[in-house]
Amino acid sequence: MRVEDFDMFSTLLKQRSGLVLTPDKAYLLESRLMPVARKWNMKGLDELASTVRTRKDEALLRDITEAMTTNESSFFRDQKPFDQFKQVVLPRMLQARAAKRSLRIWSAACSSGQEAYSLSMLLLEEQAKLAGWRIEIVGTDISGEMVERAKSGVYTQFEVQRGLPITMLVKHFKQNGDKWQINPQLRQMVSFREWNLLGDLSALGQFDIVFCRNVLIYFDQPTKAKVLESIARQMPADGVLYLGGAETVLGITERFKPVEGQRGLYSLGGFTPP
Repeated sequence: MRVEDFDMFSTLLKQRSGLVLTPDKAYLLESRLMPVARKWNMKGLDELASTVRTRKDEALLRDITEAMTTNESSFFRDQKPFDQFKQVVLPRMLQARAAKRSLRIWSAACSSGQEAYSLSMLLLEEQAKLAGWRIEIVGTDISGEMVERAKSGVYTQFEVQRGLPITMLVKHFKQNGDKWQINPQLRQMVSFREWNLLGDLSALGQFDIVFCRNVLIYFDQPTKAKVLESIARQMPADGVLYLGGAETVLGITERFKPVEGQRGLYSLGGFTPP
């Protein structure tokens, strides 16, 4: 790939998704964009680059962006945050929201929906405590294809084997050929929307709990700060933010503070564990 083409594609991807690509990732760009070129009946990446420069086709730009977006996910990924949610965050939120009996949870960059559905399974286990509560889980992703997959709630044998206890598989899924369909009760607990974290988040409303894990690692410092500031505006003071194990707010923003004794958990300052 020519240097000028790499620079053009990497600039485009940063503008549209926040993804930062360094020159050593040229091989990744080539391998993921070749299928896009073939889909659009182009001879190769030279023609793809030329077309992007001369014709601003939104459908093509979307295909390029989605091809480069990492869609790695699994049920109960890195189990610790889910244990934390059940044992620390949820009890405190039920206490703090007892008057309005309402709770909103956001799974940002949700990919094909496993994180959001994992949370719905945990909440279903606590349904006796949640009688009369309005619980809303919203999953968003920049990829329209991933959002449609999440809405369908259909997963392969490989996907359900990654992190999902067999008891939960039997309880919450129905096998259909070589695929597994999540049951209607769980699907009704979650709504999925196509959304870009770099855009205006205000229309999504306020969230008490935000999962934004393993996303910031793909952004540069200014973009990380911008995204964290946008998320902060959508949260109450005692709301909590989950980041990935390799992510932190330190040196990026003063808005969020680590929750004492709870690794990977952040708050605007008003959350205290029970």
